[in-house]
Amino acid sequence: MPVQTSIQLFTVNAALEADLDGTLAAVAARGFTAVEPYDFVRRAEPLAAALSSRGLVAPTGHAFLASTSFVNPDGSGTTLPVPAPDVVFDAAQTLGMTTVIDPYTEPARWERVEQIEETARLLNAAAEIGAGRGIRVGYHNHAHELEVTFDGKTGLEVLADLLDPRVVLEVDLYWVARAGVDPVSLLRTLGDRVIAVHVKDGTLDPEAIAAYPPADQVPAGQGVVPLREALAAASALEVAIVEFDHFPGDLYDAIEQSRTFLDGLDLDGEKAAA
Repeated sequence: MPVQTSIQLFTVNAALEADLDGTLAAVAARGFTAVEPYDFVRRAEPLAAALSSRGLVAPTGHAFLASTSFVNPDGSGTTLPVPAPDVVFDAAQTLGMTTVIDPYTEPARWERVEQIEETARLLNAAAEIGAGRGIRVGYHNHAHELEVTFDGKTGLEVLADLLDPRVVLEVDLYWVARAGVDPVSLLRTLGDRVIAVHVKDGTLDPEAIAAYPPADQVPAGQGVVPLREALAAASALEVAIVEFDHFPGDLYDAIEQSRTFLDGLDLDGEKAAA
């Protein structure tokens, strides 16, 4: 299967909230043909229409499947309820999405193996429902899942061992590196469960990463995250997704530079060679 280049729409979240169609037009103008929506349940129909009008597809998307409410990475949160899996999958089908990925669980849920077991149970239950709808379930990491270890294994590896074989992983390469873990080794360990990666780069400058959102992110290939080697190590890769949490310069130029970096790699050839 050819590796598809995509973009996580949270990258342009402020613009997207202000002008859905115009922002998608700008993304398409920068050479993207696929996107990864976030918070798509509340706007599935208008989003589907806008994607179609701009020639864009959404093979993957982010929605909560193992949390009842959202807690931000800076510790703040919301009491808004998370839609039930069936509601999420209804929206995913409206968008033609084939994989729904849980984007975040809070660090406090990664302190004990029993907590990771509960996250796995919830993801596995969602995967059972999704399978009946032709939709896969996945999980996306940040740094905290890699910063904790249990008997020599990172929390993400512990989770992977507990997941139903139908549950896939989307590895954020920047956050892996931020956690002090080698993305290449991790991808080799996780193997064919990894079907998507967030291709995100940064300088990992200590002062810049102390901020939230982090202030060190740069276009793919211009930082210190070993993206090329990690992509080659992803043996079952289907989608390579550009994302920025924050970028102080011209964001559209930055996403185009990242796409150009990916297009310059022979992802299919490297995947086969690995």
